Amino acid sequence: MGKMKIRLFPDGTIQMETEGIKGKRCMDYAKVLEKLTDSKISSIERTEEYYEPEVLNIETDATEKNYDI
Repeated sequence: MGKMKIRLFPDGTIQMETEGIKGKRCMDYAKVLEKLTDSKISSIERTEEYYEPEVLNIETDATEKNYDI
């Protein structure tokens, strides 16, 4: 599960850092923060995680089912 770290500075600057969010999905979080704070992104620093492939966790029902054909 990913995390967002948000820092608010006295001059009104907002800094956000994501952790555990692989690939370009972190930009979705940045866009949400931008809308919530009615602000604009002025700069972006991409971490190594940005360039890693996204990992999708899909949960399935592991119970065995028998079907008569």
